Amino acid sequence: MATLDIDGHPTWFEDRPGPSGAPVVFLHGGLSNSDDMLESIGPTIGTSRRIVAFDRRGHGRTADTDEPFHYDSMASETIAVLEAVLGGPAHLIGWSDGGIVALLVALRRPDLIDRLVLIGTNYHFDGVVDLDIDPQSEFTTSLFTRYAERSPDGAEHFEVVADKAFTLFKTEPTLTTDDLARITAPSLVLVGDDDLIAPAHTQSLFDSLPNGQLCVIPGASHAVPIEQPERVARIVMGFLDYPVPPVTLVPNRRKAHADTSNSGSGSAAG
Repeated sequence: MATLDIDGHPTWFEDRPGPSGAPVVFLHGGLSNSDDMLESIGPTIGTSRRIVAFDRRGHGRTADTDEPFHYDSMASETIAVLEAVLGGPAHLIGWSDGGIVALLVALRRPDLIDRLVLIGTNYHFDGVVDLDIDPQSEFTTSLFTRYAERSPDGAEHFEVVADKAFTLFKTEPTLTTDDLARITAPSLVLVGDDDLIAPAHTQSLFDSLPNGQLCVIPGASHAVPIEQPERVARIVMGFLDYPVPPVTLVPNRRKAHADTSNSGSGSAAG
């Protein structure tokens, strides 16, 4: 098991070599772990990208501390991993809490960001539709089982991290649309059509990102990377590989850029 020392705390990470080009960093969801992304979308994305993933404090194979959970602290962990492992920019693919962390990293250290993929991500805590999750559901049971299999703190510590996580979910993040407008990195906002994030909130996130793209996956929930891994991976790879901003035949939201690009070119496609 590979670990990094992040502020004196052993932090589990995995570095999967891949072809040249900007590497990809997976940022897992709350009460989750890196394996959820490595095992779902990882195999497809890993065919053409170097993948780095790590378990944040109190998640997966990284032990907890007595401190409460805060997204700003998670962003600091991520910045430390980016600097220690990569020493340069990367594509950040964040799911749920991981997407929130990606937004904060982009605000604090835009020099470390190439492109952002934000899966099931809210920028304010009031964007979450419902946190009344059945403790006996298959999804919740799976969270506990996967935690118990990995955590150095033992299965009995799950209640502690769950309490800290749900306190976090109800009080953070508190970003504004003005904050989002400062993020210039190309960004893909991706959600299931039955996500925990309110549709209007997702639309607001997309509208506020200057270089945003939007994808709604039909027949999917907040667990869309696990439910439809190949489809999500293909969409993500398309976003990472294609030029940005995209060139479209009938631009609307991107009309101002299209008009600038096409001026004097004599071509409708720019």
